[in-house]
Amino acid sequence: MDTNILVIGSGISGLTYAIKMAEQNPSLEIVMISKNSLLESNTRYAQGGIAVVSNFQKDSFDKHVEDTLIAGAGECDREVVEFVVKEGHERLQELIDWGTHFDKQKNGLHLTQEGGHSEKRIVHYKDKTGLVIQKSLIRKIKTFSNITLLKNHTLVDLITDHHSGSQYQRCYGAYVISNLEQEIIKISAQITVLSTGGGGQLFSHTTNPENATGDGLGAAYRAKVYMEGLPFVQFHPTALYPKINGNTFLISEAVRGEGAVLKSVSGKRFMTDKHPMAELAPRDIVARSIAEVVNETGDDFVLLDCESISEKEFENQFPTIKENCQKIGINPPKDSIPVIPAAHYFCGGISVNHYGETSLKGLYAIGECSYTGLHGANRLASNSLLESLVFSHRAALNSLNQMKEDLPPKEFYLQLPEWKEEHYISNEKISAIGRMKKQLQNLMTAKVGIFKTSSGLTEAEMELKNIFSETQDIYRQNKLTLGICELRNMVSVAYLMIKQSQDLKQNKGVFYNQDYVE
Repeated sequence: MDTNILVIGSGISGLTYAIKMAEQNPSLEIVMISKNSLLESNTRYAQGGIAVVSNFQKDSFDKHVEDTLIAGAGECDREVVEFVVKEGHERLQELIDWGTHFDKQKNGLHLTQEGGHSEKRIVHYKDKTGLVIQKSLIRKIKTFSNITLLKNHTLVDLITDHHSGSQYQRCYGAYVISNLEQEIIKISAQITVLSTGGGGQLFSHTTNPENATGDGLGAAYRAKVYMEGLPFVQFHPTALYPKINGNTFLISEAVRGEGAVLKSVSGKRFMTDKHPMAELAPRDIVARSIAEVVNETGDDFVLLDCESISEKEFENQFPTIKENCQKIGINPPKDSIPVIPAAHYFCGGISVNHYGETSLKGLYAIGECSYTGLHGANRLASNSLLESLVFSHRAALNSLNQMKEDLPPKEFYLQLPEWKEEHYISNEKISAIGRMKKQLQNLMTAKVGIFKTSSGLTEAEMELKNIFSETQDIYRQNKLTLGICELRNMVSVAYLMIKQSQDLKQNKGVFYNQDYVE
């Protein structure tokens, strides 16, 4: 395939970017890759909403900026924080104009409060904001004839000078694998956009879907693109325990925003001793506090007591949470919800400038796979969808300008090499891939999770080398499959995370090495 624009990933970032490009220049050919169905992305699982200043009588841009900087523990880029917060209002209005519905009250949008926010500013639709946004963007994108949607395809590698033998020093598209036929397709493109989300599947418990295996991060690393902030993995404090059908279900922070409190299994409330904002402290503090209680008591979880929320209010605002709790015999708000922290969001990723451009010309990264400087060492709740909207817009404007520059001739793109590979893989190798993935998840959870130690990171690096060697052997000697692609990406991201964690010499935000505690 040959196209002008290749967008890899179909969450809020990829969809918004593609819509803007198609609107601005209908003559452009755009191909969008979705790893599963268009609906299945990290965006879909965002319950809380979008942090946008709307109530200017009580709230202000300055307050939102300050909250973001405090949560980011001194690691945010202030200039980025300011333009994201200020541009958010306009981007939200675009989303509404495209048909996205949010909850309303008499004087405008209904706003909730989440951890780290000094005011109510979370725009939402009940407890399924991400799903509603995803559906409205999919409806919108299907109205453009110049966008080709390629479902059930996964990124294998970016095409660079390494593949083409040229000296243009840019990205020329990507090799992708069809998940069903396991065949590899070459897609050449003048502009390539990574909107592939994070890599929550590196850990045993994650709120991310199964497809969040760090594909864009792994491919960018192999293409020698600069990466930053990977040790800053945010664990959401409250994920439902146990899993439902093998998946970890998120209990939105908005439940605590409406008054729910955390207690140990024995009934003792503990967050009042940990932070002045108690249950609404920044996520890193709440997640660590829960992990400490679990370690001290030996219990598998803590309890989220929702009794202060009325039955009617809970039913109205959190129908999805209620429904999922009932699947395991819990009926909130009457019953307390058993919760544990789970890997939730990558604050770090592919380093980009103010327009989503990476260090490799022709390659953009937007959304969770990017490192913009907005989140610093800890993301303020509901700032991620905001970042996606603002940077998708900026990346689209920048891409349109780049399309006017001198690009390699069309013949060059057509002559890029096909993927060369073996044509056989045994069942034995397939089962080994599953085993190694589980081994990697257990390793990262135990030694590169909420709590780290210097010796644990060294041990993790040694163990990862064995997994890497075995993965490389399978990769080199067998037909490439989706399972190998995912494992290869997960190993790449795990390695980077461990090495960058070893370089950090003080605790900041979500990064916590127990050896650095005074």
